[in-house]
Amino acid sequence: MAEVLPTEMTAMGFDAPGGPEVLRPETLPVPVPAQGEVLIRVAFSGVNRPDVIQRQGFYPAPPGASPIPGLEVAGTIVACGKGVSPDMFGQRVCALVTGGGYAQFCLAKAAHCLPVPDDLLLSEAAALPETLFTVWHNVFERGWASEGETLLVHGGTSGIGTMAIILAKLFGLDVIVTCGSDEKCAAAQRIGADHAINYKSHDFVEAVRDITGGKGVQLVLDMVSGDYVARNLACLAEDGRHVTIAVLGGLQATINMAQVMSRRLTLTGSTLRARPDSFKAAVAEEILRCAWPFVEEGSLRPVMDRSFPLVQAAAAHARMEAGDHIGKIVLEV
Repeated sequence: MAEVLPTEMTAMGFDAPGGPEVLRPETLPVPVPAQGEVLIRVAFSGVNRPDVIQRQGFYPAPPGASPIPGLEVAGTIVACGKGVSPDMFGQRVCALVTGGGYAQFCLAKAAHCLPVPDDLLLSEAAALPETLFTVWHNVFERGWASEGETLLVHGGTSGIGTMAIILAKLFGLDVIVTCGSDEKCAAAQRIGADHAINYKSHDFVEAVRDITGGKGVQLVLDMVSGDYVARNLACLAEDGRHVTIAVLGGLQATINMAQVMSRRLTLTGSTLRARPDSFKAAVAEEILRCAWPFVEEGSLRPVMDRSFPLVQAAAAHARMEAGDHIGKIVLEV
């Protein structure tokens, strides 16, 4: 027998862009799933850098998406829209969403949900979708990473960085990361990175050259952009690929195109949130087939930093902005 759902829920929103303190609880109607959608009673919601940028006013929700922050959730499906298999009702899932995660209930496309194994904590499940979709698409689909290659990742202890380390090692890559302290470098190596470079005390271009015997890396996953791009290209081997997924260090880059031509380098990048539902469904299907078996057997788990209650979303954002976290921050709903 289906449970009677409340008509209202608590969510964390903001009236105007600003610092973490602008986040505050509000009461909203519980959403109703449309065609192809499910309603998830949220247990945990992941906190990601795009949430912070949205709160600052620089990353508005795409048309039709909830203005409430939150791009990934885990919980139990409590209602299904038309066209959704009734078998999904009651399932524990995690899901990639376009917004609305910082709430007691959240809509998700059924095709963007992944089943949560019995031995996976819902807090861990909520920490998977955003980073797993992002790393899988950019490292393996756009970056063509393959076994035996070397990957350079900036921000090695971030949510994206830790997921990139774990996933790349599962698929037989060597991983070099950069971090902002010796402590974070040690943490990245405990997670599985083969080499970790403190970019504050070492030139990472020279360090990569030394580590690779002058050959360079086949792939760079870049979250910095700006003046890092030219330095990243200097780290690449011939036929290397450079994939940008964020521009935390600036929107503009000056590069030597003769170097791109002579060394046959590939520059690409992507954002995930505004991509069509059909694209995300295709990525979810590929993850379910290729990467999810590692989740089911227990060898793929997110690195967890800290959990905050939903109403303390401001504190969670402050921790992310301070940069002291290692791995994923989640909100307990």
